[in-house]
Amino acid sequence: MGVDGPRIPGVSSCVQVGRRALDGRSHWGGLCRTPGYNVATDMKGSEFDETDFFRAIQNSGARALLIGRRALVALGIPVLTADYDFWIHIDDIVRFNEAVEPMELMPTRAPEDARARGRYVLENDERVDVLVARWVPTTDGVRVAFHELWERRSLLTVGPDVEVAVPALEDLILTKRFASRPKDLEDIRLLEALRSEEQE
Repeated sequence: MGVDGPRIPGVSSCVQVGRRALDGRSHWGGLCRTPGYNVATDMKGSEFDETDFFRAIQNSGARALLIGRRALVALGIPVLTADYDFWIHIDDIVRFNEAVEPMELMPTRAPEDARARGRYVLENDERVDVLVARWVPTTDGVRVAFHELWERRSLLTVGPDVEVAVPALEDLILTKRFASRPKDLEDIRLLEALRSEEQE
């Protein structure tokens, strides 16, 4: 069943994608938190509110960019996805993790390990892939730096007094060239079509 998401100037309203709409609610089983960074295995019922999730990140002050297909959804492009993808500043791991801790999203790696590897995952019944590299190359050798994307970021309203930071359109296209999988190429096509509409 479709759910109307927030309206963003210049683009269509968000639609139901993946397991819920951008501004929708869903009820799922969760993972019980345990001390440290071990993944818990005891399941319990939990409620995940996407607006609260984005609000927690906004209020944390963490430099976090929503990328991946959720960013396309925020722009009003009707694509399917089940997960979240963020690219955060390498110094903001603890701040980002603490922001979503009340939602029982657990990191798969300690901050030091995450910095060394360049990525980690926050998960329970939801999954958040977190990129923490200072820069990432595209498949054709273009070096994409986080600080440059952060300077050019856009803020999209996703709920009452809630905004999420996303890369500028050209930069979001660049992030889709990190892997250039078939679905990434399709997303690039959709983003380029949106860019053409905005230029008309």
